[in-house]
Amino acid sequence: MSQAATPATAIFDETAHLWLEEVEGERALAWVEAQNARSLAELEADPRYAGFEAAALDVLNSSERIPEGSVRDGYVYNFWQDRTHVRGIWRRTKLESYATETPDWETILDIDALAAAEDANWVYKGASCLRPPPGGEWRCLVSLSDGGKDAVVVREFSLATMSFVEGGFEAPEAKQNLAWAGPDTILISTDWGEGTLTQSGYPFIVKRWQRGTPLDQAVEVYRGKETDVGVWPWTMRLDDGRILQGASVAETFFTSRSIWFPPGEAEGVTLPLPARFSARGLYRGQYLLSLNEDWTPAGQDSFKSGDLVSFDLEAFLETRALPPVRLVFRPNEAQAVASVRISSGAALLSVIDNVTSTLNRIEPADDGSWTLTPVELPGRGQMNIVFADDQEETVFLRYEDFLTPSTLFAYDSGANTLAPLKSLTPKFDTDGLTVEQHFAVSADGTRIPYFLIRRADIPFDGSTPTLLYGYGGFQVSYGPSYSAVLGRNWLEQGGAYALANIRGGGEFGPAWHQAGLKLNRQRIYDDFIAVGEDLVGRGVTSPPHLGIMGGSNGGLLMGVMLNQRPDLWNAVVVQVPLLDMLRYHLMLAGASWVDEYGSPEVPEERAFLETISPYHNFDASKPYPAPFFVTSTKDDRVHPAHARKMAILFEEAGLPFYYFENMDGGHAAATDPTARARRTALEYTYLARQLFPLPAE
Repeated sequence: MSQAATPATAIFDETAHLWLEEVEGERALAWVEAQNARSLAELEADPRYAGFEAAALDVLNSSERIPEGSVRDGYVYNFWQDRTHVRGIWRRTKLESYATETPDWETILDIDALAAAEDANWVYKGASCLRPPPGGEWRCLVSLSDGGKDAVVVREFSLATMSFVEGGFEAPEAKQNLAWAGPDTILISTDWGEGTLTQSGYPFIVKRWQRGTPLDQAVEVYRGKETDVGVWPWTMRLDDGRILQGASVAETFFTSRSIWFPPGEAEGVTLPLPARFSARGLYRGQYLLSLNEDWTPAGQDSFKSGDLVSFDLEAFLETRALPPVRLVFRPNEAQAVASVRISSGAALLSVIDNVTSTLNRIEPADDGSWTLTPVELPGRGQMNIVFADDQEETVFLRYEDFLTPSTLFAYDSGANTLAPLKSLTPKFDTDGLTVEQHFAVSADGTRIPYFLIRRADIPFDGSTPTLLYGYGGFQVSYGPSYSAVLGRNWLEQGGAYALANIRGGGEFGPAWHQAGLKLNRQRIYDDFIAVGEDLVGRGVTSPPHLGIMGGSNGGLLMGVMLNQRPDLWNAVVVQVPLLDMLRYHLMLAGASWVDEYGSPEVPEERAFLETISPYHNFDASKPYPAPFFVTSTKDDRVHPAHARKMAILFEEAGLPFYYFENMDGGHAAATDPTARARRTALEYTYLARQLFPLPAE
């Protein structure tokens, strides 16, 4: 059962650890370095560490990985990292060559060489490219990050010359967004100086920037408010080649308004859409969106939260009134819309069905209705549409499950079938492993699904070391995926793995997510506890052999589990977490998440946050297992002070804990395969020490 805490905010000085919020403060970094040195000395000296790191390196640097990419005019573009290219190379090969076992790759941009030439800590963050007219030159906006931060520098790059464009578009470091509005025009929202960022640290002013002019001469086209989460520009290519320009105004993390900028007009036009929706693209003139709330357009039929709907975009542009809205797909209670991806020949709808994937081709009929035609998948696993573009016929999809390595498929729109293109060879031994889906019963009676991967012959006496993973927030879904690192470093060692699909996620649509918002968040924690208790009740494991892991919002989940049920787990990996829930809204992007967690500035919501905030509910008298805190100095999304401040409470109380703060890495806590291998090796070494103790000599 859940054990929601009584607020304990009065037991320590709120200001005692504020110095740890100075990301690169001298005192803070000295503390970090001391904790890193202590923890690394112990974990890396464990006889299992070297094997875990070697296995992770073998997987993450393997040349046998599938080089997924994007297609542009007959070329496949891919970003690749390995032992030689630690920071990575952006490269391309012809589509015909890509289909062979040994594609002939051509390097476009070498990030290692660029970083060395500029003495910079560059991390590649992607490229946004503008399709030229036939025979024209492809231009891209390349994003580069210092050490993996969300803030990026953006530079214009020519695919023809494979070099940055001299005198081209270049935006200095900021959390920013740029969108091509034409070959010589950019829409940009960025840090324009003092007073131009929201309380969440994102821009709220969009400007139109013409080629050949300095950035400070860009012309403002939309101004939001400081209380918005952020305002981001968008562009959309219509079937006739016109490019619509607009902006998305995120008033909260989950509510937004979409603004269209009609050519030659000073004021934008707000699209008459619900506040909670997800744009899904334009197909055959129909604008597709999925609903995250019930919606009744004026004078029309009502639609349900979770529905996929459409309307004629050209009709709206002509009349500026909402035309008839049509239902495309209505999920049942066990389903959710995962994605819609559009190519030049088809629109594909991916649906989560009882936490596994299904795929349908969707087509509009003349009467406004839609037809759905199933696309056969290899099994009941997870399918992701890796690439689709409305100007390209090619579609790539990846299929995997817990025990089946990834296969990349090409979609044939004529036959409505998938053809395997590339497959991974198995990276760990699955012999004797079985996958099951079970349901635990939460405190309010809700059935909570979870997957369990285990050896078929475990004794069911509570002795199997088991790792339970959870996230439970922001409508993010987790399905069956193949992890060779998990397989090599955990399953092959005799451990079991469980994935909890708790409320807060998107596995069953918006309602599953919204059931755990703000004052209802204890439901999420009750769900996770129920899964842990179910694993114990089935005899799979027992508290001395049960470990848990989660990152970001899942790191908050881990912190709450430390306080609410320290007796249920013997290992807790707390990755890039939120832990101070009374100051989270004041640190970095934290203010953007008040629609998820509640605001410490609202008395009723603060009172609830006081009951769950891991930092404020720390109690040295509790039987805590020794936790492992993992974070990154370069994380400019979730402040590293969350992990620092919780860890120092353990230090001051004289309680055991482990701590690793990567000086690079951003919110992923690692930027390259070598760094990721080290981080995961540390985590599995910690888990092994806690749950697989070495026999006494």
